[in-house]
Amino acid sequence: MIERLSDAERAEALDGLPDWDYDEERDGIRRTCSFADFSEAFAFMVRVALLAEKADHHPEWSNVWNRVEILLTTHDAGGLSGRDIELAQSIDSILE
Repeated sequence: MIERLSDAERAEALDGLPDWDYDEERDGIRRTCSFADFSEAFAFMVRVALLAEKADHHPEWSNVWNRVEILLTTHDAGGLSGRDIELAQSIDSILE
């Protein structure tokens, strides 16, 4: 079973993810990414999709032209888990 992060674990994890915001209502983390155009945004989504599929952990996300909005939460855990933090770190590495 996947464990939900405690308040202390969540706070520590978020300290290492400055570009992500905590979504209290969903007990998840959100990030909005902007790109030069739709092609760049879509290419980013493809790269994230490959990472997510490999990790068997999939984001909730949307795309409007050059913007991608991402929400990470673990439904099986009932909120934020280590899997979300790991995927957020992988997403950040793509954007560096």
